[in-house]
Amino acid sequence: MPIPRQISEYLDSQHVWYRTSIHPLAYTAQGLAHVQHVSGKLLAKSVMVNAGHRLVMVVLPASHRIDFAKLQELLNAGSLKLATEEEFKDMFPDCELGAMPPFGNLYHVEVWVDAALQEHPNLLFNAGTHLETIEMSFSDFEKLVHPQIGVFSELRH
Repeated sequence: MPIPRQISEYLDSQHVWYRTSIHPLAYTAQGLAHVQHVSGKLLAKSVMVNAGHRLVMVVLPASHRIDFAKLQELLNAGSLKLATEEEFKDMFPDCELGAMPPFGNLYHVEVWVDAALQEHPNLLFNAGTHLETIEMSFSDFEKLVHPQIGVFSELRH
């Protein structure tokens, strides 16, 4: 499955540098970091959470895990839990389930990015498929997506 046209057309229309890579099939963020031969700190994973009664995309390094207490406070949510695939499967119709790129803005989804991703000049992330990634600068990503940025993850032990 190629990169969803909505994503490639959006990136091309914004005249930003990005690079795509094809890789062996990978279903987890850590598995993707392994097949791409990069540190999990450089790979951004998109996770959907249910914050009260709204779905939010949170983006964090593959090597990190969500600190639910911090995220719940940032989102000002009465409750917070991982969203089930059933809850978000129809929100990204042109993407493979679990391979959503961090462009929630294209799908009318609120996006929060963990501040740890700002420590590196470039981001690498799923391109909407389990076989392809996109690399682009963090600054271009930030200009295109306008995410909220906060500290809500911790390094996995």
